[in-house]
Amino acid sequence: MTRPLIIGTRGSPLALWQARTVQAQLSALMGVADADLHFPIQILKTTGDQIKGELSQFGGKGLFTRELEVALLSRKIDLAVHSMKDVPTVGHEDLHLAAILERADPRDAFLSPKAKRLIDLPEGALIGSASIRRRAQAARLRPDLKFTLLRGNVGTRLDRLAEGYCDATFLACAGLDRLGQGVLITERVDTAAMLPAPAQGAIGIEIRKDATDTAELITHLDHAPTRRAITMERAFLEALDGSCRTPIAALLQDNRFRGEVIAKDGTLSFARSTDVSASDDVRALGLAIGAELRAEIGDQIVFDD
Repeated sequence: MTRPLIIGTRGSPLALWQARTVQAQLSALMGVADADLHFPIQILKTTGDQIKGELSQFGGKGLFTRELEVALLSRKIDLAVHSMKDVPTVGHEDLHLAAILERADPRDAFLSPKAKRLIDLPEGALIGSASIRRRAQAARLRPDLKFTLLRGNVGTRLDRLAEGYCDATFLACAGLDRLGQGVLITERVDTAAMLPAPAQGAIGIEIRKDATDTAELITHLDHAPTRRAITMERAFLEALDGSCRTPIAALLQDNRFRGEVIAKDGTLSFARSTDVSASDDVRALGLAIGAELRAEIGDQIVFDD
């Protein structure tokens, strides 16, 4: 390296954990002791961090990545670290995802002082969540449940739950585990009950396409099995023109792909599953399954693109 590579990130504790992880892996790869000198971290505030209401009303996907990408394009940073489930399926033509780190637990975490499992909640219990997918899936399992908006970083949502703002909430198992708070999880919800968001649990590193020297370094952090899974899940999402305004879930795990689209009230859902072999073109397969499912759905579920 002839100069430091600046890592761009959001400022939440989880985003900083992710950036520090990338920083540590790059430092180990290069054999340098002073990580902050060689790979300094720059915190940027994104639109998603500033919105107080429903994210879906402000454009959905891209709210947590846009400012990081602008900083990349203006060369204020050299790489941006993202939670992959926040990254739009169609990116800027001058940027690309140079590495996807090994995925953590993709499941949703149910947290509640009132019940050990989602299905054990009292009738009419109040769920706090900003995720339309999680709310739709919970409503499908328990039509009696009520919902209220709960946003903020992990700590904020845990505090609101402890204060009695709601009876239960959902977070990603991966995020809680990364912050050392996995012990707080009441139930790691089986994916048969709640299929996760596409790319949930994965971290991506985005760079400029013309930064070939940076690419040669960053690609050493790429985890091929995770990239393969994420590629198929995001292709499925892309074919459905998915945003956070339409409940869409997908997971490729143990050579089995499952994807679904759910009505917002949980009363209707459409699903596909298939075995995936090592020789399959996972992007093409994900796009085909998504297109097939959208054609079947027709106007039975409204897609808020």
